[in-house]
Amino acid sequence: MASFPAGSRMELAHYRLFEFAKTALIKIFVSPYASVCDLYCGSGADADKWDEAQIGYYIGVDTSSSGICDARETWESQRKPYAAVFCELDPSVESLESYLQDKGIPVDIVCCLQHLQVCFESEERVRTLLQNVSFLLKPGGYFLGITPDSSTIWTKYQKIVEASHNKGTGLKAVPNCIRTDNYVITFEVEEEKFPFFGKKYMLKFANDVATETNCLVHFPSLIRLAREAGLEYVEIQNLAEFYDDNRIQFATLLCNYGANFIDPRGKLLARSFDILGLYSIFVFQKPDPDAAPPILTPLIPVEDHNDWHGIGWRQQESLEDEKNGHLEPNISHGNASVQQEKGILGPGPADLRFSEPL
Repeated sequence: MASFPAGSRMELAHYRLFEFAKTALIKIFVSPYASVCDLYCGSGADADKWDEAQIGYYIGVDTSSSGICDARETWESQRKPYAAVFCELDPSVESLESYLQDKGIPVDIVCCLQHLQVCFESEERVRTLLQNVSFLLKPGGYFLGITPDSSTIWTKYQKIVEASHNKGTGLKAVPNCIRTDNYVITFEVEEEKFPFFGKKYMLKFANDVATETNCLVHFPSLIRLAREAGLEYVEIQNLAEFYDDNRIQFATLLCNYGANFIDPRGKLLARSFDILGLYSIFVFQKPDPDAAPPILTPLIPVEDHNDWHGIGWRQQESLEDEKNGHLEPNISHGNASVQQEKGILGPGPADLRFSEPL
């Protein structure tokens, strides 16, 4: 079982579940001897995961000078078997090209495991981040990570707004927070319409003294800007759904992070479902012109994602397709063709899953 320092916030349920999700993603996508660029790497908390993945080269990028120093110190003191480079800058503000031109790029994997939501403060920041990702990646390489699921957050908030309207209290009496037994989300501004960028909220988990300040991630805008940067959509899926789709493979791994997260059948217990359901994984790929068939990104017409109000954008896409008599496209990846069953957040290509139980 994964061990965490006694008495630290690392023992908290949400931290353990998040660590599980990061480990699962790395196990799926990172092959031995792969080259990896870790955006917002912090102080190197995931070093053990990269060791287990047997990577061949590592680039750590973070905005914190102390974090970069700690990550470098960890790598040097533990004598990691792979070469590493560390860079202090914000990849959503500055270009990485001049800093990493001769530092072992392009790489196989670029990951952003924690801070994509912070970049959604403005469209310019997201665009800069994705341009850096495209520059860093080899053709055929993956950009992946985890971010709070704004569709889940939006749906929960919409239910609060609807309940308030049904009571006839009006917008002024609508609470600006979402409460569950496991976390509280508080919006800076009470409003029914969320902008695509810069919609800030505070997230605080139960029994945790820390509070995160995030921005909602508008997934259609993420897909659009990624396409403009030369990255093709592969998958975005809620973590609870992703676990359920892969329960046989994931159950043993999840048990390593806590004995009280799943029932005897491997299904998520209520607390685990609520916490994992707050997050989504995202996966994009830089097309390889020599690979066939090409990966397809679902086209999202501008008029279809100019309104994110009154209904979750996932359901909005699905309803638009039904109204127009269109079916969701198949996404081909190698020899695998998977029918999208959940709007553009379908289960993803089968060959991106675990081939056998861990």
